[in-house]
Amino acid sequence: MTSSVETFFAAWGEPDAEKRDAMLSACLADAASYSDPRSQGRLTGADIAAYIGQFSANAPGWAVSVETAQEVNGYQCVRVVFGGQGPDGKGMAQHGTYFTEADADGKLTLLAGFAGASA
Repeated sequence: MTSSVETFFAAWGEPDAEKRDAMLSACLADAASYSDPRSQGRLTGADIAAYIGQFSANAPGWAVSVETAQEVNGYQCVRVVFGGQGPDGKGMAQHGTYFTEADADGKLTLLAGFAGASA
């Protein structure tokens, strides 16, 4: 599952929409659901790609990387860091914790994100 998780978060930093969509297609199941504190609900289908595209447009040059991942009974807890240059020109980082689930093919079916880093 980690491969799909890493591909998913790498897509957040991909500025080319076609490449980003191909990355998301490779790691998300058709019925995938995504949610975080800013998504204003659960996103599915093309809404996931549009949401990530907004991030790429609003935070050019930023990247998201997986810091840690733990798996228990088919679920994964993933800590990520969003990082890049802030409006003041200084480096910034924001952490998030995601709980994920994947199908038998390793494609993500659920991602639920929370602000901050888990312990």
